[in-house]
Amino acid sequence: MTRPTQPTEHIIAAHRHATRTLPWSRTDDIADAERGFIAAPEHRTIEDAEGRTVWAFDRYHFLDGEPPGSVHPALWRQTRLLAKAGLFEVVPGVYQVRGFDLSNMTLIEGECGIIVVDPLISVETARAALDLYQRHRGPRPVTAVVFTHNHADHFGGVFGLAGADELTSGTIEILAPEGFTEHAVSENVYAGPVMSRRATLMYGSALPVGPRGQVGVGLGLGTSTGRVTLARPTVHIERTGQECTIDGVRMVFQIVSGTEAPAELNFFLPDVAALCLAETATHTQHNLGTLRGAPVRDARAWAHALTESLVLFGSRANVLLAGHHWPTWGTEKVVSFLSEQRDLYTYLHDQTLRLMNQGLTAADIAESLALPPTLEGTWHTRGYYGSTSHNIKAIYQRYIGWFDGNPAHLWPHPPVAAAARYVDFMGGAERVLEMAEESYGAGDYRWVAEVVNHVVYAEPNNERARLLQAAALEQLGYGSENATWRNFYLAAALELRLGRTSASAPRQSRDSSTVAALSLRQVFDSIAIRVNGPRAARHRLHIVWEITDEHSQYHTVLSNGALVHHENNPVPGSRPELTLILSRATLNQLVAGPSRVHALVEYGELQHDGDLTVLVTLFGLTEKPRPDFPVVTPAALDASWSAGDRNRGQAAPERADGPSWR
Repeated sequence: MTRPTQPTEHIIAAHRHATRTLPWSRTDDIADAERGFIAAPEHRTIEDAEGRTVWAFDRYHFLDGEPPGSVHPALWRQTRLLAKAGLFEVVPGVYQVRGFDLSNMTLIEGECGIIVVDPLISVETARAALDLYQRHRGPRPVTAVVFTHNHADHFGGVFGLAGADELTSGTIEILAPEGFTEHAVSENVYAGPVMSRRATLMYGSALPVGPRGQVGVGLGLGTSTGRVTLARPTVHIERTGQECTIDGVRMVFQIVSGTEAPAELNFFLPDVAALCLAETATHTQHNLGTLRGAPVRDARAWAHALTESLVLFGSRANVLLAGHHWPTWGTEKVVSFLSEQRDLYTYLHDQTLRLMNQGLTAADIAESLALPPTLEGTWHTRGYYGSTSHNIKAIYQRYIGWFDGNPAHLWPHPPVAAAARYVDFMGGAERVLEMAEESYGAGDYRWVAEVVNHVVYAEPNNERARLLQAAALEQLGYGSENATWRNFYLAAALELRLGRTSASAPRQSRDSSTVAALSLRQVFDSIAIRVNGPRAARHRLHIVWEITDEHSQYHTVLSNGALVHHENNPVPGSRPELTLILSRATLNQLVAGPSRVHALVEYGELQHDGDLTVLVTLFGLTEKPRPDFPVVTPAALDASWSAGDRNRGQAAPERADGPSWR
């Protein structure tokens, strides 16, 4: 039951066909991935302070051979290139440490020290990368840090570069695009729990690394699992063309916010003709809509930003580097690379819009639209991380949302209710499984996954259904060129076989990172989105928060199940039942651990005027996110009444209290 299936002849035949059609004669990227190599990592693992392994270099030694039948040959090739770990010289004075995390760390030598660009995900991997550089280039201190954008793999390891005092006092300058902090926090707080849960599937965190498990993620090998930190920028880059000289290094910036990230910048180093494109041009088709979940990205703005990069820097750049993968050398090759990446996003955008305006749905377009042969025959535009299929659906969603216009799809039954009806219509679970097994034998794994999913949702404990669904998902994973699709399929199959599995994930740092980086508005937003609305609907309360060291006052009012907040009273005429007097640090402690209310009062860190039980009531109406909710089996709805009742014209039931979150 626990053992994965072998790849079937249908998948092996598909891989043989792919092998015949892939552009094997194009080998520049193989040479580029090895160019400038200086040294490999000295140790084979990176550990945290407790001795827990947060990154291991030997996991991908199995890639030395030919691609097996369980891995798409293009993905095998991509991961082999990603597995080349160590310190590399890009040009004299500019170095990269690659293969130490999902992303690259870039180091630029200045007059007094080094500028570190994008310090990986974890403190531990960032420190190890910096140590490798300093062993071979000397003990140069960090004089500045650049965060190219607001994704955690480009800032999370910052406290591995220097002491907290240096990073928080301004001794070390930290440059980032305007809006960086707000977006870095919002993406990791508001929808962070569900994104994190889905990310464990996207990155294959619970899968064994190997030919029938995780084979990288297309953008990198995987994510480290150390401590994630965040330091506030000291310099915000606000406009394209803005120039700074940092530690004697001239940098010319391009703002590309709203492309791959809500806050993002590229930069050019004119003295060495090096162009850093952050994550707007890498050696893969990127995501316009990520499988972990994120606001849909703008393909049109992305393409325009790459055109601007070409116009501003293309003719002057002799090397292009980025936060992932390996550099591209030579002005002609840089221009070609940027042009092809630009044409990729332009084509996806324009052709999706063309077919939308002919009445095709997202699924129709994703199934029928392929890239032109010139782009299909280019390694760096292929879909190892993003994919043509799900990027088309993201473009569709960005313009006209989830609804395809067919009213049959406007109010469908939710998955469990629909599954029971489908299974009943098709003659019962046993009949469905008999027919699905025939489809499996014929190699129609997409159909098996679709139809057996109904049995799994109708009868979650049906072992025959779970195993057949797992087998179909494994074959789809083995056949996928896209690493994130592969990981989703295989991780889901693992859950069907074993039940929900635990996976290591980066650890958010409470003392120096996320909560402390929130604005006051974001602090109260983070409380509001955890209020259980059905349970809170019968309560009304009003609290004033006086934050002494920030000289701020915030009102929170709970009414109709909604927690609203503002610097001024958001409900004129409402009178507070409780006033709290506390420091920002104490507020952070309350948000991180609401159960400490009485201890903070006892220690004198929290003063109050009014009924303290009001605060206890508020926190009692909030709930912790569920970090391990099921993805491939039903998740129970927790609400006192449902939208279905409302849409049928039925009144919401009167209840003294709703169920607590499970």
